[in-house]
Amino acid sequence: MTESAAGFEDPPAEVLAEAAAAFGLLASAARLHLMWALSQGESDVTHLADRVGGALPAVSQHLAKLKLAGLVRARREGRRQVYYIDDPDVVTLVRVMVGQLTARSTHTAAAVQGLRRIGG
Repeated sequence: MTESAAGFEDPPAEVLAEAAAAFGLLASAARLHLMWALSQGESDVTHLADRVGGALPAVSQHLAKLKLAGLVRARREGRRQVYYIDDPDVVTLVRVMVGQLTARSTHTAAAVQGLRRIGG
């Protein structure tokens, strides 16, 4: 490992590859929407499909990929699987990223509206 200018050691290549793969999974709007929903609390596939507006089989496949990557977990409750995020850092990452972009989008929309009002 090498040390950066800030004094932190660079992570090993395999850690960077694993992180890139996890971020790659989140590059899908559908999977990111599922992660956002799960960052608000646990849910089963049917409720997640309703919430994100996806077909049940597609949502199940997305959840399987997220589970395989270790981003979500599942437990059985009777006949249904309940999905959840048990890592608070993953919840924070999703909430901060989506929250920042939502705020930026809202700010940009307000600025455009302001320009339209003043004729710019």
